Amino acid sequence: MRYRKIPDESIRRLPIYLRSLLLLSERGTQSISSSKLAEFTHLNPNKIRKDFSYFGAFGTPGVGYKVAGLIKQIRVILRLNTVRKASLVGAGKLGSALLGYPGFKMYGFEIAAVFDNDPKKIGKKIGNITVEDISRLKDMRKRKINLAIITTPAPAAQNIADMLVDKGVNGILNFAPCYLKVPKKVKVITIDIAMDLARMPYYLPAS
Repeated sequence: MRYRKIPDESIRRLPIYLRSLLLLSERGTQSISSSKLAEFTHLNPNKIRKDFSYFGAFGTPGVGYKVAGLIKQIRVILRLNTVRKASLVGAGKLGSALLGYPGFKMYGFEIAAVFDNDPKKIGKKIGNITVEDISRLKDMRKRKINLAIITTPAPAAQNIADMLVDKGVNGILNFAPCYLKVPKKVKVITIDIAMDLARMPYYLPAS
């Protein structure tokens, strides 16, 4: 199901709710009010209720939300109710670190393939995944992988993005510090750690 005219900010908060609800479920919490969820997520309860209202009536007045049911509904909205395979391009330090990051599993993601063009890296194992030659990107459709993570240097990122789109990838998480030009049908989310860190000193006390 597609939901239209939903603010991007509301979509961005859904994974926050999902992570919090999964943690609460592990602690044995079965029901929770919007106020308690707001305390747990450090968000406004009115904002939480409004976010959920875009997708239907999830809670029960005076009772709150059933944690298990809400987890299931958010997974459906985000299309995380099935395992999502992703490929990673760039087996350097950042790529290797991401491969060891356990948080992907919480949301149902599996990095199923890793690619690089460095002969010294091709054939080596990172965890339980063998680094493949970048020419194997042609197999993306066959492997039913339509998500990708780019961790290459900036000069190579656009060419990699073009190759990924050509092979059927329509969602890219980009860690290269550059803008990627892709067709409108392809969603790109760029994470520039250095740029976000560059904002930090503004908020610090003057030395």
